[in-house]
Amino acid sequence: MLRSLIALVLAGVVLAPVGGAGAAEPTPLTNLAHLDFLGDRVTPPQQTGHTTYRLAQDPSVGTLWTYADRQDDGSFKRVGGGTYDATHDTYGQGAFNADDMARAAVVYLRHWKLTGAASSRHAAYEMLRGLTYLQTTTGAHRGNVVLWMQPDGTLHPSADPVEQPDPSDSDASYWLARTVWALGEGYAAFERTDPAFARFLRTRLDLATGAIDRQVLDAYGQHLNIDGRRMPAWLIANGADASAEAVLGLAAYVRAGGGGKERTVLTQLTRGITEMSAGNARTWPFGAVQPWNQSLSHWHAWASQMPAALAASAAATGDRAARAAAARDSFTFDPWLLTSGGPDNGRFPTRADGTQIAYGVDSRVQSLIATGGGADRMAGITAAWFFGANASGQPAYDPATGVTIDGIAADGTVNHNSGAESTIHGLLTMLALDAHPAVRRIAQTSDLQEQVGTSYVQAEDAQLSGGATAVKPESAWTGEAQYGGTGYASMPAGSTATFDLGPHPASLVIPVVELQPSSRAVTSFVAGRGLGSVRSGAIGPQGDSPAPGALLPVTLPTPTSAPTLTASTRGGTARLDAVMVQPLVSRLVLGGHGHGTALLRSAATSTSRTTVEVPGSGRAEVWSYDGTGRLLGHTTSAASDVPVTVAPGGVTIVRR
Repeated sequence: MLRSLIALVLAGVVLAPVGGAGAAEPTPLTNLAHLDFLGDRVTPPQQTGHTTYRLAQDPSVGTLWTYADRQDDGSFKRVGGGTYDATHDTYGQGAFNADDMARAAVVYLRHWKLTGAASSRHAAYEMLRGLTYLQTTTGAHRGNVVLWMQPDGTLHPSADPVEQPDPSDSDASYWLARTVWALGEGYAAFERTDPAFARFLRTRLDLATGAIDRQVLDAYGQHLNIDGRRMPAWLIANGADASAEAVLGLAAYVRAGGGGKERTVLTQLTRGITEMSAGNARTWPFGAVQPWNQSLSHWHAWASQMPAALAASAAATGDRAARAAAARDSFTFDPWLLTSGGPDNGRFPTRADGTQIAYGVDSRVQSLIATGGGADRMAGITAAWFFGANASGQPAYDPATGVTIDGIAADGTVNHNSGAESTIHGLLTMLALDAHPAVRRIAQTSDLQEQVGTSYVQAEDAQLSGGATAVKPESAWTGEAQYGGTGYASMPAGSTATFDLGPHPASLVIPVVELQPSSRAVTSFVAGRGLGSVRSGAIGPQGDSPAPGALLPVTLPTPTSAPTLTASTRGGTARLDAVMVQPLVSRLVLGGHGHGTALLRSAATSTSRTTVEVPGSGRAEVWSYDGTGRLLGHTTSAASDVPVTVAPGGVTIVRR
């Protein structure tokens, strides 16, 4: 939908303070000015199947412009999506959309809850009225949501370019999931202060969950076969990411005393998301909850609030499996992600898209805060992105204006536009930081001092011999994964590829290989000594997967610190995409404002002991956790080079 070509989705959690040293009340980071600027009101014409709360008494509803283009003078111009038709004042997509209106409602709800601001209460009320107008109330598609609205309030169910589902209210969708999120948090907020409006929101939530029940949960308990792995078939838009949006709203609703069908839908979606958890500290996807049930190779930061949803659901229902999956993601995957470049738009499975946006960063922040138990400190490290800990080295959020930039490319190029999605997610993080002062202090320690994490060497850039060739495919996208760099190395029997890994600490070598069930190729890897081999045929049948085979990282058992790696293939032709080099102990160190923060993450099988230089003065606090989030130790040190232990597969955090 958006120009960034990123499917929209979002998640959030109920804000609750965490422990931290007391200090004078700082100036709030949250500034709603730019979000207010994007807001508008429209009086829609009569349209069959669409109405909202007290429409006869108040025929105008709250809306939100989708984009804001930065002008040469530094101001912003509000625009819609798609090609603009000046004659009819319409856009190929529309001016306002349900995705952003739902999320904006959540921002206003949370700001009202945090500050008591009457203006935010009113803005949330109006945005929810506008959002529910987009929901279809009658017919076969009842409960679903039209995505786009034109400037005059006319609904635009079939956008140009075409989006799926088409029409946009013809099936379960990301925007249906986000609508459930806003309705659930809206009901919880208004249940006591405006019972009549809360009842209306509950009615619309019933409609929405009815649509999920008949279109998604009709497959509850069924599984897809994705290259030999069982994946849950009952996820909204085939995604744990989209389903997580709905779970956040349903959990808020259930915590507020709601039950019945909504509790059942909450429980069933939660089970599906939980089943998407995979891997460990040494094996892909390193403990993450994966977002898409069609691929073993796919992870993206945007809409990645699956752990937040699981934690919220566990708080509402007591689901221990959901809580454990959230903790694995936060304490095993996130430390790997943070030390290896941060919340990218695409790890497919290499860093195929290193662009980072507020949506992805906020998704991780919300998930870490929701997980709690020390993960909030990593939330602060993640949120430092907004204050300069990013590829550009510049702040991505301006508390003086409430503007959040639209993205930062891997090379540091900044997109200075500030549309609704970026604004919303920047504000969701700022609300979380305002509610959690200790996390805020960590976030504002944002100067990158040191980073030692997983690196990538593309196979097509290796020294190829014996018939091995670099291949640039017509499309890097395989249907479920994406080759990194320009393609891959085709390695027939008898060929070799020699990689220059450069200097690096003791590390795991993780080749990324396109596995095919019929392949007889075996590729052996040597770096001074044998590290192990990869069988290209070690994958299950295609089954329900969109493409044959799977592009997957395969961890070799023996670590190395050798600078040169040689791969040799026998028995058939292998496709080698890249080699990941993952240090046994990765680290990220941030400094600034007289403080320092360090994160160390282990992929070792035994306890690691090392030191880390942490900026700042005074004693440093050291927290050590295992990969499930269990606190193993809490110590202090006055040394500039702080001695630390890192549990096997665990994480250690140092704060001075």
